[in-house]
Amino acid sequence: MESLIKFVQDEFVTRKDLPEFSAGDTITVYYEIREGEKVRTQFFRGVVLQRRGTGSSETFTIRKMSGTIGVERIFPINLPALQKIEVNKRGKVRRARIFYFRGLTGKRARIKEARRK
Repeated sequence: MESLIKFVQDEFVTRKDLPEFSAGDTITVYYEIREGEKVRTQFFRGVVLQRRGTGSSETFTIRKMSGTIGVERIFPINLPALQKIEVNKRGKVRRARIFYFRGLTGKRARIKEARRK
């Protein structure tokens, strides 16, 4: 059954060309917001906490600080309103899910920059 679902997703779900990113990276996500008949583009810049799922059900979680309050947002990879993703910094972390990042403040909340190709 899983192979059938994977086949249908690969064949019929349109894939967007998105850059490679993982937990610890700082990215900017541009997405459309519809307000009545108006459409505008808004961005959300923050650190990727995790990527989860596979295929069309894959999602990623981003965290940013808005003043002194942490704001997290979950984006599906196949969101039609998603316009583009820019990778601002590559972070060096040892885990795939950095939930411990929520509890860090000040200098501890910095992530070292990785040297990737």
